[in-house]
Amino acid sequence: MVIFPNAKINLGLHITQKRDDGFHNLETIFAPIDLCDILEFVEAKEFKFTTSGLEIDGESSNNLCIKAYNLLKQDYKIPNIEIHLHKVIPFGAGLGGGSSDAAFLIKGLNKLFELNISIEKQKELALQLGSDCPVFIENEAVYASGRGEIFTEIDFFHYYKIVIIKPNIFISTKEAFSLIKPKERKVSLLNLYDKFKIEWINEIENDFEKPIFQKYPLLSQIKEQMYKHGAKYASMSGSGSAVYGLFETEPDLKLFGNQNFIWKGNIINNFRVSFI
Repeated sequence: MVIFPNAKINLGLHITQKRDDGFHNLETIFAPIDLCDILEFVEAKEFKFTTSGLEIDGESSNNLCIKAYNLLKQDYKIPNIEIHLHKVIPFGAGLGGGSSDAAFLIKGLNKLFELNISIEKQKELALQLGSDCPVFIENEAVYASGRGEIFTEIDFFHYYKIVIIKPNIFISTKEAFSLIKPKERKVSLLNLYDKFKIEWINEIENDFEKPIFQKYPLLSQIKEQMYKHGAKYASMSGSGSAVYGLFETEPDLKLFGNQNFIWKGNIINNFRVSFI
């Protein structure tokens, strides 16, 4: 089976509270985009995991795909499989690539081996792997709260073109959270989202931006470049280090010069998994 786990962007990200369990409460809007990895898996005599494409840092045993497989195998009868992950979504970028790979593997194994796991149970399993894993199960644009696993449906626009630039800067989630102090907001991000879009520039914020831009000023420069070349809204995604811009018309990527990683595509609402 071959599937195509897609990335996401965050439209706004407010870290509102440190929880007793060590996690944080937050609010954000997740939107899927059509930047995808390629994940292939087949039944095999023994378990095997290989990769190609972008080099993945760290021990392969820590890869979320392996953790997802082992998690399902604890409670469901599934055989050994061979997994190959072709990595296209950059990591340490705030685009959710690893979380998407894991969530899509859960969905794929459920279908391939006819496990009949409900959507809600798939979300519960995904949450054990990461706070932003559950959003990739249904893979729709949503307002998220709690750890990022409580979803409210939204009427999401999807007519903007998107450009993403990810410089050669890696920001771990642990590093990002060490730089911010949670704070409650008087106005919900969901209410801000409903306002006329031009007001987003001044009102919809990513709490990680200010401290991370201070530490990595290149990211602030990239955001300014997005606005210079016509973006209607620009932001860092998640805890970074990818910066995106939303454009009404498709921009020429040559305007942005040489970049470590640059991509243009679309925001896709109701992005459905394709199984081959």
